[in-house]
Amino acid sequence: MSSEIEHMDCSQDDFYKNAQEYWAEIPPTVDGMLGGFSSISEKDIKGSKLLLRQLFRLNKPPGNKYALDCGAGIGRVTKHLLIDLFENVDLVEQNSNFIAKAKAYIGTEGTGRLCNLYSTGLQSFKPDPGKYDVIWMQWVLGHLTDSDLVECFNNCKAALKPDGVIIVKENITSSGTIEMDKNDSSFTRPISLLKKLFDEAGLNCFKQHKQHDFPKCLYPVYMFVLRPKSEGLDKDETEPPNKVIRNNEVEELVCLTSKSGSSEVGSKENGQPHESENN
Repeated sequence: MSSEIEHMDCSQDDFYKNAQEYWAEIPPTVDGMLGGFSSISEKDIKGSKLLLRQLFRLNKPPGNKYALDCGAGIGRVTKHLLIDLFENVDLVEQNSNFIAKAKAYIGTEGTGRLCNLYSTGLQSFKPDPGKYDVIWMQWVLGHLTDSDLVECFNNCKAALKPDGVIIVKENITSSGTIEMDKNDSSFTRPISLLKKLFDEAGLNCFKQHKQHDFPKCLYPVYMFVLRPKSEGLDKDETEPPNKVIRNNEVEELVCLTSKSGSSEVGSKENGQPHESENN
Protein backbone atom coordinates (compact mmCIF):
# COMPACT_ATOMS: atom_id res chain seq x y z
CA MET A 1 0.00 0.00 0.00
CA SER A 2 1.39 3.40 -0.95
CA SER A 3 2.31 5.96 1.68
CA GLU A 4 0.82 9.43 1.80
CA ILE A 5 4.39 10.75 1.51
CA GLU A 6 4.47 9.54 -2.10
CA HIS A 7 1.58 11.90 -2.87
CA MET A 8 3.19 14.97 -1.29
CA ASP A 9 5.23 17.40 -3.38
CA CYS A 10 6.15 19.49 -0.33
CA SER A 11 7.69 19.06 3.11
CA GLN A 12 5.57 18.00 6.07
CA ASP A 13 5.86 21.50 7.52
CA ASP A 14 4.60 22.99 4.26
CA PHE A 15 1.79 20.42 4.15
CA TYR A 16 0.43 21.79 7.44
CA LYS A 17 1.22 25.40 6.54
CA ASN A 18 -0.64 25.13 3.23
CA ALA A 19 -3.74 23.78 5.00
CA GLN A 20 -3.65 26.65 7.49
CA GLU A 21 -3.43 29.15 4.66
CA TYR A 22 -6.33 27.51 2.83
CA TRP A 23 -8.64 27.62 5.87
CA ALA A 24 -7.60 31.18 6.67
CA GLU A 25 -9.42 32.22 3.48
CA ILE A 26 -12.62 30.29 4.26
CA PRO A 27 -15.54 32.27 5.77
CA PRO A 28 -16.66 31.13 9.26
CA THR A 29 -20.07 29.91 8.10
CA VAL A 30 -21.71 26.51 7.77
CA ASP A 31 -21.39 26.75 4.00
CA GLY A 32 -17.72 27.56 4.41
CA MET A 33 -17.20 24.62 6.77
CA LEU A 34 -18.97 22.28 4.34
CA GLY A 35 -17.32 23.51 1.17
CA GLY A 36 -20.52 24.88 -0.33
CA PHE A 37 -22.56 21.83 0.67
CA SER A 38 -24.46 23.28 3.63
CA SER A 39 -27.56 21.49 2.31
CA ILE A 40 -26.21 18.17 3.62
CA SER A 41 -25.80 19.34 7.22
CA GLU A 42 -29.20 18.18 8.48
CA LYS A 43 -28.81 14.70 6.96
CA ASP A 44 -25.30 14.48 8.33
CA ILE A 45 -26.40 15.32 11.86
CA LYS A 46 -29.35 12.92 11.69
CA GLY A 47 -27.09 10.03 10.72
CA SER A 48 -24.64 10.87 13.49
CA LYS A 49 -27.39 11.12 16.08
CA LEU A 50 -28.77 7.71 15.13
CA LEU A 51 -25.32 6.22 15.63
CA LEU A 52 -24.86 7.78 19.08
CA ARG A 53 -28.27 6.58 20.20
CA GLN A 54 -27.30 3.04 19.18
CA LEU A 55 -24.11 3.32 21.24
CA PHE A 56 -26.01 4.47 24.32
CA ARG A 57 -27.99 1.18 24.14
CA LEU A 58 -24.89 -1.04 24.34
CA ASN A 59 -24.29 -3.26 27.37
CA LYS A 60 -21.24 -1.08 28.05
CA PRO A 61 -22.33 2.30 26.68
CA PRO A 62 -20.17 5.38 26.75
CA GLY A 63 -21.23 7.97 29.30
CA ASN A 64 -22.76 11.31 28.40
CA LYS A 65 -20.76 13.53 30.75
CA TYR A 66 -18.02 14.87 28.46
CA ALA A 67 -17.42 14.96 24.68
CA LEU A 68 -14.59 16.38 22.58
CA ASP A 69 -15.21 17.79 19.08
CA CYS A 70 -12.00 17.51 17.02
CA GLY A 71 -11.48 19.75 14.00
CA ALA A 72 -14.59 21.54 15.17
CA GLY A 73 -14.57 24.51 12.81
CA ILE A 74 -17.21 26.96 14.07
CA GLY A 75 -18.88 24.23 16.12
CA ARG A 76 -21.48 22.87 13.70
CA VAL A 77 -21.29 19.32 15.12
CA THR A 78 -21.20 20.61 18.69
CA LYS A 79 -24.24 22.88 18.21
CA HIS A 80 -26.48 20.40 16.42
CA LEU A 81 -25.32 17.08 17.88
CA LEU A 82 -23.05 17.01 20.91
CA ILE A 83 -24.63 19.79 22.99
CA ASP A 84 -27.94 17.91 22.87
CA LEU A 85 -26.46 14.64 24.11
CA PHE A 86 -23.61 15.54 26.50
CA GLU A 87 -23.40 17.62 29.66
CA ASN A 88 -20.05 19.16 28.69
CA VAL A 89 -18.34 19.65 25.34
CA ASP A 90 -14.81 20.81 24.50
CA LEU A 91 -13.74 21.95 21.02
CA VAL A 92 -10.33 21.77 19.36
CA GLU A 93 -9.74 23.67 16.12
CA GLN A 94 -6.50 24.98 14.57
CA ASN A 95 -8.10 28.08 13.03
CA SER A 96 -8.37 30.81 15.67
CA ASN A 97 -10.94 32.72 13.59
CA PHE A 98 -13.28 29.73 13.65
CA ILE A 99 -12.79 29.29 17.40
CA ALA A 100 -13.60 32.97 17.93
CA LYS A 101 -16.83 32.50 15.98
CA ALA A 102 -17.84 29.28 17.73
CA LYS A 103 -19.36 30.72 20.91
CA ALA A 104 -21.59 33.11 18.99
CA TYR A 105 -22.58 30.44 16.45
CA ILE A 106 -23.44 27.83 19.12
CA GLY A 107 -25.34 30.50 21.03
CA THR A 108 -27.55 29.90 24.03
CA GLU A 109 -27.65 26.15 23.33
CA GLY A 110 -24.12 26.03 24.70
CA THR A 111 -24.84 27.84 27.96
CA GLY A 112 -23.44 25.78 30.80
CA ARG A 113 -22.32 23.01 28.42
CA LEU A 114 -19.71 24.53 26.14
CA CYS A 115 -16.48 24.39 28.11
CA ASN A 116 -12.95 24.61 26.70
CA LEU A 117 -12.11 25.86 23.21
CA TYR A 118 -8.58 24.87 22.18
CA SER A 119 -6.97 26.65 19.23
CA THR A 120 -4.36 24.17 17.99
CA GLY A 121 -3.86 21.52 15.33
CA LEU A 122 -4.55 17.89 16.15
CA GLN A 123 -0.93 17.02 15.33
CA SER A 124 0.11 18.89 18.48
CA PHE A 125 -2.98 18.55 20.69
CA LYS A 126 -2.75 16.35 23.79
CA PRO A 127 -6.08 16.10 25.63
CA ASP A 128 -6.23 15.46 29.36
CA PRO A 129 -5.99 11.75 30.22
CA GLY A 130 -9.20 9.95 31.17
CA LYS A 131 -11.46 12.95 30.52
CA TYR A 132 -13.84 12.10 27.67
CA ASP A 133 -16.72 9.68 27.14
CA VAL A 134 -16.82 10.36 23.40
CA ILE A 135 -14.23 11.91 21.12
CA TRP A 136 -15.78 12.95 17.79
CA MET A 137 -13.44 13.31 14.79
CA GLN A 138 -15.21 14.36 11.59
CA TRP A 139 -13.73 15.38 8.24
CA VAL A 140 -10.41 16.38 9.74
CA LEU A 141 -8.13 13.31 9.64
CA GLY A 142 -7.15 14.01 6.04
CA HIS A 143 -5.20 17.00 7.32
CA LEU A 144 -2.83 14.72 9.28
CA THR A 145 0.01 12.59 7.95
CA ASP A 146 -0.18 8.88 8.77
CA SER A 147 2.39 9.08 11.57
CA ASP A 148 0.75 12.14 13.13
CA LEU A 149 -2.66 10.51 12.85
CA VAL A 150 -1.49 7.42 14.75
CA GLU A 151 0.01 9.67 17.43
CA CYS A 152 -3.25 11.65 17.58
CA PHE A 153 -5.23 8.42 18.01
CA ASN A 154 -2.89 7.36 20.80
CA ASN A 155 -3.33 10.70 22.57
CA CYS A 156 -7.11 10.48 22.21
CA LYS A 157 -7.12 6.86 23.36
CA ALA A 158 -5.41 7.92 26.59
CA ALA A 159 -8.02 10.67 27.02
CA LEU A 160 -10.97 8.23 27.09
CA LYS A 161 -12.86 7.28 30.23
CA PRO A 162 -13.63 3.58 30.80
CA ASP A 163 -16.15 2.46 28.13
CA GLY A 164 -15.38 5.65 26.18
CA VAL A 165 -15.22 5.65 22.39
CA ILE A 166 -13.60 7.53 19.53
CA ILE A 167 -15.93 8.13 16.60
CA VAL A 168 -14.40 8.83 13.21
CA LYS A 169 -16.61 10.16 10.40
CA GLU A 170 -14.59 10.42 7.21
CA ASN A 171 -14.34 10.30 3.46
CA ILE A 172 -12.82 7.18 1.96
CA THR A 173 -11.65 6.84 -1.61
CA SER A 174 -13.50 4.55 -3.98
CA SER A 175 -10.27 3.98 -5.92
CA GLY A 176 -8.65 2.03 -3.07
CA THR A 177 -5.69 4.41 -3.12
CA ILE A 178 -4.75 7.65 -1.39
CA GLU A 179 -5.96 10.77 -3.17
CA MET A 180 -4.32 14.14 -2.52
CA ASP A 181 -6.20 17.44 -2.66
CA LYS A 182 -3.53 20.09 -3.19
CA ASN A 183 -6.12 22.85 -2.93
CA ASP A 184 -6.73 22.40 0.82
CA SER A 185 -3.64 20.26 1.47
CA SER A 186 -5.35 17.05 2.58
CA PHE A 187 -5.53 13.34 1.84
CA THR A 188 -8.51 11.08 1.34
CA ARG A 189 -7.56 7.55 2.37
CA PRO A 190 -8.89 4.13 1.33
CA ILE A 191 -10.74 2.23 4.03
CA SER A 192 -8.00 -0.43 4.24
CA LEU A 193 -5.40 2.19 5.17
CA LEU A 194 -7.64 3.87 7.71
CA LYS A 195 -8.25 0.54 9.45
CA LYS A 196 -4.51 -0.19 9.37
CA LEU A 197 -3.92 3.09 11.21
CA PHE A 198 -6.62 2.21 13.76
CA ASP A 199 -4.76 -1.04 14.35
CA GLU A 200 -1.37 0.65 14.70
CA ALA A 201 -2.87 2.92 17.36
CA GLY A 202 -4.18 -0.05 19.36
CA LEU A 203 -7.84 0.59 18.55
CA ASN A 204 -10.61 -1.90 17.82
CA CYS A 205 -13.20 -0.82 15.26
CA PHE A 206 -16.41 -2.50 16.41
CA LYS A 207 -19.05 -0.59 14.49
CA GLN A 208 -19.05 0.78 10.97
CA HIS A 209 -21.95 2.73 9.47
CA LYS A 210 -22.42 4.30 6.08
CA GLN A 211 -24.00 7.71 5.74
CA HIS A 212 -26.73 7.73 3.07
CA ASP A 213 -28.42 10.34 0.92
CA PHE A 214 -25.45 12.58 0.27
CA PRO A 215 -24.96 13.92 -3.28
CA LYS A 216 -23.43 11.31 -5.58
CA CYS A 217 -20.63 13.71 -6.53
CA LEU A 218 -19.18 13.42 -3.01
CA TYR A 219 -16.96 10.71 -1.64
CA PRO A 220 -18.89 8.07 0.31
CA VAL A 221 -18.87 8.82 4.07
CA TYR A 222 -18.62 6.26 6.86
CA MET A 223 -18.63 6.36 10.63
CA PHE A 224 -16.27 4.13 12.62
CA VAL A 225 -16.62 3.49 16.36
CA LEU A 226 -13.34 2.70 18.11
CA ARG A 227 -12.32 1.44 21.54
CA PRO A 228 -8.87 0.67 22.96
CA LYS A 229 -7.83 -2.93 22.35
CA SER A 230 -6.85 -3.13 26.01
CA GLU A 231 -10.53 -2.90 27.01
CA GLY A 232 -11.64 -5.78 24.81
CA LEU A 233 -15.14 -5.94 23.34
CA ASP A 234 -18.42 -6.85 24.96
CA LYS A 235 -20.76 -9.48 23.50
CA ASP A 236 -23.02 -6.95 21.82
CA GLU A 237 -19.95 -5.36 20.22
CA THR A 238 -18.56 -8.51 18.62
CA GLU A 239 -21.57 -10.34 17.24
CA PRO A 240 -22.46 -9.15 13.72
CA PRO A 241 -26.08 -8.13 13.09
CA ASN A 242 -28.34 -10.69 11.43
CA LYS A 243 -29.10 -8.28 8.62
CA VAL A 244 -28.16 -4.91 7.27
CA ILE A 245 -29.92 -2.15 9.21
CA ARG A 246 -31.32 0.82 7.30
CA ASN A 247 -32.68 3.89 9.07
CA ASN A 248 -32.97 6.32 6.16
CA GLU A 249 -29.53 7.74 6.84
CA VAL A 250 -27.51 4.82 8.22
CA GLU A 251 -26.59 1.33 7.10
CA GLU A 252 -24.85 -0.92 9.60
CA LEU A 253 -21.97 -3.05 8.33
CA VAL A 254 -19.77 -5.54 10.12
CA CYS A 255 -16.44 -4.14 11.35
CA LEU A 256 -14.75 -6.53 13.78
CA THR A 257 -11.52 -5.75 15.65
CA SER A 258 -9.01 -4.25 13.23
CA LYS A 259 -9.29 -6.37 10.09
CA SER A 260 -8.85 -4.56 6.81
CA GLY A 261 -11.93 -4.47 4.63
CA SER A 262 -12.88 -3.59 1.10
CA SER A 263 -15.82 -1.32 1.80
CA GLU A 264 -15.46 2.22 0.57
CA VAL A 265 -16.25 5.69 1.89
CA GLY A 266 -15.92 9.67 1.45
CA SER A 267 -16.26 13.65 2.33
CA LYS A 268 -14.00 16.40 4.30
CA GLU A 269 -14.04 18.89 7.28
CA ASN A 270 -12.66 21.43 9.51
CA GLY A 271 -15.73 20.38 8.53
CA GLN A 272 -16.00 19.94 4.79
CA PRO A 273 -17.37 17.40 2.29
CA HIS A 274 -15.26 16.85 -0.82
CA GLU A 275 -16.23 15.96 -4.32
CA SER A 276 -14.94 12.60 -5.46
CA GLU A 277 -12.28 12.65 -8.15
CA ASN A 278 -14.10 9.77 -9.80
CA ASN A 279 -17.12 11.89 -10.70
